[in-house]
Amino acid sequence: MQGFIDQAVAFIGANAAWAGPIILVFAFGESFAVISLLLPATAVLVAAGTLIQAGTLSPWNVIPWAIAGAVLGDAISYWIGVWLKDRTERIWPFTRYPRMLRTGRDFFTRYGGISVFLGRFLGPIRAVIPLVAGMMGMRQGPFQVANVASGIVWAPVWVGIGWFAGEALKRIFGIEDAAPVLIILIVVATLVGAAAAFRLVTRKSKSPHEDRPDRS
Repeated sequence: MQGFIDQAVAFIGANAAWAGPIILVFAFGESFAVISLLLPATAVLVAAGTLIQAGTLSPWNVIPWAIAGAVLGDAISYWIGVWLKDRTERIWPFTRYPRMLRTGRDFFTRYGGISVFLGRFLGPIRAVIPLVAGMMGMRQGPFQVANVASGIVWAPVWVGIGWFAGEALKRIFGIEDAAPVLIILIVVATLVGAAAAFRLVTRKSKSPHEDRPDRS
């Protein structure tokens, strides 16, 4: 994963014209149902922030495309939820890990429409909240307002973190190219966090009765 992200960042650093479409694909993947567990677009956005700080990229090469990808990923996940409704429970990976949907439903039930905004920033919840919102009949207008608003906040936050981190590494440690350092740190943190969260979700997938052998 790290090598793949390294190559993507190196490519957009050398080919600014392609930065936007590539970042859109990453942001879309991180916002699309389930795939977001596997594709850490945040690492690419932070690295892009360091490239902006270094003058290699313009914010216009990054932020609007990241917002568009994030909004599109959530919107399509929502429409899939509207279309499938309860049938979602009968497709992989939810047949294998039903706790993923239950966690999303619990979160949505507790926080309502604001969960769409909050879910953008919350690990495994991000992977299912738009899908659950569609399944549970959230009206499209409020959903899209929360979707767009969260995308507008999410993209500049991660790009800004990359910019400030790049500036700090340059001033404190004299590191001119901060992107590789940050990619390693973010990818490792993302993968460890995702693995821990996924393990927590899947460990709770079984009820105590399911753990007992069938004595009939």
